[in-house]
Amino acid sequence: MAADTSLRILLIEARFYEDIADALAEGALAEIAARGGAVERIAVPGALEIPTALALAAEAGLIPRRAGLGRFDGCVALGCVIRGETTHYETVATESTRWLMHLATTRHIPLGNGILTVENRDQAWARARRDGGDKGADAARACLALIDVGRKFAERGSAGMP
Repeated sequence: MAADTSLRILLIEARFYEDIADALAEGALAEIAARGGAVERIAVPGALEIPTALALAAEAGLIPRRAGLGRFDGCVALGCVIRGETTHYETVATESTRWLMHLATTRHIPLGNGILTVENRDQAWARARRDGGDKGADAARACLALIDVGRKFAERGSAGMP
């Protein structure tokens, strides 16, 4: 795919498991760089804080960027939720995803969700590593694909095409 130097991505990363967050970010950053895009990284404590950070960016008018408004074309959300001994896992996994998708669909934000929901650290590492599942890169690809879809729809709309 061609480089797009105008492409700007907001990367929101939950730092609760810093080593896993770093591995996820490595894949996402490489994928965005391959497209020639620029990234601004924002760190939050955990996965539940990611939707709030995205909502704050949207409320500030920073995302999405349409018709010259805003600063970011899309968002990549990265984090990890590992099952523990309590039901807190279900709350964090479900609510972080629910609110991210709510924001993405109601605010029309191209979003790549790279929040891992796993049983243990071994599963997290298998999905986070560049030589493993590389889910950070997958999330970036999803975000970039949605940006492309949005641009195609915008072109059709401005050209008066059905």
